[in-house]
Amino acid sequence: VQLQASGGGLVQAGGSLRLSCAASGRTFSNYIMGWFRQAPGKEREFVAAISWSGIRINYADSVKGRFTISRDNAKNTGALQMNSLKSEDTGVYYCAAGALFGSTEDKYDYWGQGTLVTVSS
Repeated sequence: VQLQASGGGLVQAGGSLRLSCAASGRTFSNYIMGWFRQAPGKEREFVAAISWSGIRINYADSVKGRFTISRDNAKNTGALQMNSLKSEDTGVYYCAAGALFGSTEDKYDYWGQGTLVTVSS
Protein backbone atom coordinates (compact mmCIF):
# COMPACT_ATOMS: atom_id res chain seq x y z
CA VAL A 1 0.00 0.00 0.00
CA GLN A 2 1.26 3.50 -0.84
CA LEU A 3 0.69 6.25 1.68
CA GLN A 4 0.86 10.01 1.32
CA ALA A 5 0.61 12.30 4.31
CA SER A 6 -0.42 15.94 3.95
CA GLY A 7 -1.75 18.85 5.94
CA GLY A 8 1.34 19.96 7.79
CA GLY A 9 2.30 23.58 8.18
CA LEU A 10 3.16 26.37 10.55
CA VAL A 11 0.79 27.04 13.45
CA GLN A 12 0.97 29.01 16.67
CA ALA A 13 0.98 27.25 20.00
CA GLY A 14 -2.58 26.50 21.07
CA GLY A 15 -3.73 26.16 17.49
CA SER A 16 -4.95 23.19 15.50
CA LEU A 17 -3.99 21.24 12.40
CA ARG A 18 -5.53 18.28 10.66
CA LEU A 19 -3.23 15.82 8.94
CA SER A 20 -4.48 13.48 6.25
CA CYS A 21 -3.14 10.19 4.99
CA ALA A 22 -4.21 9.00 1.55
CA ALA A 23 -3.75 5.30 0.78
CA SER A 24 -3.60 3.55 -2.56
CA GLY A 25 -2.70 0.13 -3.82
CA ARG A 26 -3.66 -2.68 -1.48
CA THR A 27 -6.90 -2.64 0.48
CA PHE A 28 -6.40 0.01 3.14
CA SER A 29 -9.11 -1.41 5.37
CA ASN A 30 -7.02 -4.54 5.92
CA TYR A 31 -4.35 -2.60 7.78
CA ILE A 32 -3.74 -0.95 11.10
CA MET A 33 -2.96 2.73 10.59
CA GLY A 34 -0.51 4.59 12.73
CA TRP A 35 1.00 8.04 13.03
CA PHE A 36 4.57 8.66 14.10
CA ARG A 37 6.61 11.83 14.36
CA GLN A 38 10.25 12.81 14.40
CA ALA A 39 11.38 16.00 16.07
CA PRO A 40 14.64 17.65 14.98
CA GLY A 41 17.58 15.75 16.40
CA LYS A 42 15.41 13.05 17.94
CA GLU A 43 14.32 9.55 17.07
CA ARG A 44 10.98 8.88 15.49
CA GLU A 45 8.27 8.23 18.05
CA PHE A 46 4.79 6.79 18.15
CA VAL A 47 1.82 9.17 18.18
CA ALA A 48 -1.37 7.17 17.62
CA ALA A 49 -2.77 4.01 16.08
CA ILE A 50 -6.21 2.85 14.96
CA SER A 51 -7.39 -0.64 14.11
CA TRP A 52 -8.94 -1.53 10.76
CA SER A 53 -12.44 -1.22 12.26
CA GLY A 54 -11.72 1.96 14.16
CA ILE A 55 -12.75 0.34 17.41
CA ARG A 56 -9.29 -0.02 18.91
CA ILE A 57 -7.31 3.19 19.33
CA ASN A 58 -4.12 3.98 21.19
CA TYR A 59 -2.34 7.28 21.83
CA ALA A 60 1.02 8.27 23.17
CA ASP A 61 0.65 9.81 26.61
CA SER A 62 2.05 13.09 25.31
CA VAL A 63 -0.90 13.61 22.93
CA LYS A 64 -3.82 12.07 24.82
CA GLY A 65 -6.75 14.45 25.08
CA ARG A 66 -5.35 16.71 22.35
CA PHE A 67 -5.04 14.51 19.25
CA THR A 68 -7.70 12.36 17.60
CA ILE A 69 -6.97 9.64 15.07
CA SER A 70 -9.62 8.51 12.61
CA ARG A 71 -10.02 6.68 9.34
CA ASP A 72 -12.50 6.36 6.49
CA ASN A 73 -12.01 3.00 4.82
CA ALA A 74 -14.50 3.79 2.09
CA LYS A 75 -12.31 6.70 1.01
CA ASN A 76 -8.98 5.00 1.79
CA THR A 77 -7.98 7.86 4.02
CA GLY A 78 -6.90 8.45 7.56
CA ALA A 79 -6.56 11.58 9.62
CA LEU A 80 -4.95 13.00 12.72
CA GLN A 81 -6.73 15.98 14.25
CA MET A 82 -4.29 17.89 16.42
CA ASN A 83 -5.60 20.48 18.89
CA SER A 84 -3.94 22.56 21.59
CA LEU A 85 -0.63 22.23 19.81
CA LYS A 86 2.58 22.80 21.72
CA SER A 87 6.06 23.66 20.54
CA GLU A 88 7.16 20.13 21.45
CA ASP A 89 4.72 18.78 18.85
CA THR A 90 6.98 20.16 16.13
CA GLY A 91 8.34 17.52 13.79
CA VAL A 92 7.82 15.51 10.66
CA TYR A 93 4.68 13.40 10.92
CA TYR A 94 4.47 10.05 9.15
CA CYS A 95 1.48 7.85 8.54
CA ALA A 96 2.10 4.13 8.43
CA ALA A 97 0.18 0.93 7.80
CA GLY A 98 0.75 -2.57 9.08
CA ALA A 99 -0.82 -5.86 9.97
CA LEU A 100 -0.24 -5.75 13.72
CA PHE A 101 -1.60 -3.24 16.21
CA GLY A 102 1.09 -1.54 18.22
CA SER A 103 3.24 1.46 19.01
CA THR A 104 6.57 0.26 17.68
CA GLU A 105 7.86 0.85 14.18
CA ASP A 106 8.40 -2.84 13.51
CA LYS A 107 4.61 -3.35 13.47
CA TYR A 108 4.29 -1.18 10.35
CA ASP A 109 5.31 -2.27 6.88
CA TYR A 110 4.33 0.75 4.81
CA TRP A 111 5.26 4.38 5.39
CA GLY A 112 4.33 7.69 3.85
CA GLN A 113 6.85 10.40 3.06
CA GLY A 114 6.04 12.62 6.03
CA THR A 115 4.61 16.09 6.44
CA LEU A 116 6.25 18.84 8.49
CA VAL A 117 4.43 20.41 11.42
CA THR A 118 5.97 23.47 13.01
CA VAL A 119 4.45 24.93 16.16
CA SER A 120 5.69 28.37 17.08
CA SER A 121 5.62 29.49 20.69
